[in-house]
Amino acid sequence: MKTMLKVVLFSVFAIVMLPFTILYKLFSVAFNKDSMLATFSQFLSLLPGKAGSYLRSGFYRFALTHCSADAIVGFGTLFSQQDTEIQKGVYIGPQCNIGKCTIGENTLLGSGVHIMSGKGQHNFSDPNTPIKSQGGAFTKVSIGDNCWVGNTALIMANVGEGSIVAAGAVVINDIPANVIVAGNPAKVIRSRFDEKIPSD
Repeated sequence: MKTMLKVVLFSVFAIVMLPFTILYKLFSVAFNKDSMLATFSQFLSLLPGKAGSYLRSGFYRFALTHCSADAIVGFGTLFSQQDTEIQKGVYIGPQCNIGKCTIGENTLLGSGVHIMSGKGQHNFSDPNTPIKSQGGAFTKVSIGDNCWVGNTALIMANVGEGSIVAAGAVVINDIPANVIVAGNPAKVIRSRFDEKIPSD
């Protein structure tokens, strides 16, 4: 019964957001999709409370490449890339910044987590050209199922399923499955299921 009620509730909020979603789709035809998503995301991020979370989910399930109807998106969270996938059971805390990525089922993101669109967004090899003019490449970062990413962590590489990223960690290299990582740059502290510290 509770599950059915949630399904109905998420459907109602999706219908409420339909005019907003249609407006986004129309603007996306004429303008850059990512720019439009960022603009609409900034507005939606300011809606408070649970109602705000449900309304954001109602919009993102049609605006992103994929967003599960039951995803929770916290207050102040911004999306910058349309090619983003959020699987079922995902919780995204307040004031996160989400780039081009896939977030696996039942993964939790704490407050202030930043997921970059890879680590090559800005080139800086040419000393004679301003960094802002050197361009870069966006890559899709993957965070596996059942992960927990702590507050203010910065993710620039893939995180394996079942792994935990400590608060404030900076992930610049791919993280294997079922480990705990911490630090800047993030390093494996141990396996989730083994107290031994892994050898380098």
